[in-house]
Amino acid sequence: MNEFNAIVSVATDLTSLITAEDRYVRLLKAIKKVIPYHAAAILRYDKDTLLPLVANGLTDDVIGRRFLLKEHPRLDIICKSSKPVKFPADSNLPDPFDGMISVEAGKFQQVHACLGCPLIVNGKLIGVLTADAFNPNVFDKISAEFLSAISALAAESLRTADLINALEDAAKHQGLIARDLMRDVKLHRGSDLIGISSGINKLREEIDLVACSDFSVLIMGETGVGKELVARAIHQSSHRKSDPMIYINCAALPESLTESELFGHIKGAFTGATEDRSGKFEIADGGTLLLDEIGELSVLAQPKLLRTLQDGEIQRIGSERTKKVDVRVLAATNRNLVEEVRKGKFRADLFHRLNVYPIIIPPLRDRKDDIPLLSGYFCDITRRRIGSGPIRIVQDALDDLKNYPWPGNVRELGNVISRAALKATTNVNPGEQVLIRSHHLGSDFENIDSSVVLPGVVSTITPTGSVNMREEIRTFQSSLISRALANSDGNWAAAARSLGLQRSNLHHLAERLGMK
Repeated sequence: MNEFNAIVSVATDLTSLITAEDRYVRLLKAIKKVIPYHAAAILRYDKDTLLPLVANGLTDDVIGRRFLLKEHPRLDIICKSSKPVKFPADSNLPDPFDGMISVEAGKFQQVHACLGCPLIVNGKLIGVLTADAFNPNVFDKISAEFLSAISALAAESLRTADLINALEDAAKHQGLIARDLMRDVKLHRGSDLIGISSGINKLREEIDLVACSDFSVLIMGETGVGKELVARAIHQSSHRKSDPMIYINCAALPESLTESELFGHIKGAFTGATEDRSGKFEIADGGTLLLDEIGELSVLAQPKLLRTLQDGEIQRIGSERTKKVDVRVLAATNRNLVEEVRKGKFRADLFHRLNVYPIIIPPLRDRKDDIPLLSGYFCDITRRRIGSGPIRIVQDALDDLKNYPWPGNVRELGNVISRAALKATTNVNPGEQVLIRSHHLGSDFENIDSSVVLPGVVSTITPTGSVNMREEIRTFQSSLISRALANSDGNWAAAARSLGLQRSNLHHLAERLGMK
């Protein structure tokens, strides 16, 4: 295909009824026939950051990364240019995609040729197109006119996709939504719900649907799945987003102070009440209140919370006056509240008041397609925290991450990546590339049996396959700890004594079992 045919192919796609992602993929394929790159990417510009939309020839985790211009001088130069940029082969500027072009499993090659095209519409930068190759002279014969034409068409292609996405966003309120067209925009809308799996896409749809209402939402999921993140996404997409979202951890509330924390008190209401104090409901007036770990709320406080939810009124401790509040309540829990109601530990009427719209967050083991993206995201965060060079994950290690059952879910994945990256910096000079390999992940990843499903706290997960000894032992340990905690009213020190363990050892074991 010559340069003219490539331009015709891109221009034809501009008028085609195809999804945004298909448009980007076809654009990169058309360009490759005249620009012999080994890797290319289209990235959206957003407040001095480039967000990858689609890539060809790069590792899977690149889509989960965020490229800050101040950290990537080549991308910064491209964004500040008004025309395509070819970097000299001997340039000493680091290439942002070095180590992300995998020649074969676990082996990476240095980029030698690099070009970038700013995507500009009506004088405004909306993204960039990059291409990298191993041959240092491969881009020399490509004309500046052709690159300018491709840049203009690519910019229009990106703008067309954005227009389609905007129309779909408006049609959503009338029941006309096309998930495939919305995926890229939703991925970077500020909620930080990173992923492309069907489970995460369905979660985004539910958030969009319920956010525009004032319904109470009960967010359920295992420890570490991101319940608070979902709550913040609901608030940020609601009409209350300009008002505060107040957070309270019900598990951390001493029973004697629960009512004061929720509803406030007046001076002299009890010993230690030296001044008037507003409760969380009063502070959140006009906005949103997240009741995290709602399953831990004391039985004595539950009826008072129910009254506030029913009547929209609060009464400070020691006061005879009531006050109207306008608060949207979101509640989160890793407990099975239906079972708690059956046991008499949670009021049925409060459960139904909170459970107007239930959202269940799928565990990470059920959305393994998201693991490469999340891993890339955590690699970038870790790199900034430890001040290392670029952090890359070899394919064997990425396969291990995808096969691990993740009892601690996304939170555990972030911890694993942080530890592995730190280990991988051993004997690596400052600024050099850091490669995370399988042995950096830790002993939990040795002899991984991906069929093992660890016991979850939300009873929507059904184990499949045969049960082996490892699972039986973990289940038995979890059951013993849960029973000891229940008998000790949630007191970890008392539970440790009843089990004949040191408290620190009990905490470590509970973390390993995914109970914390």
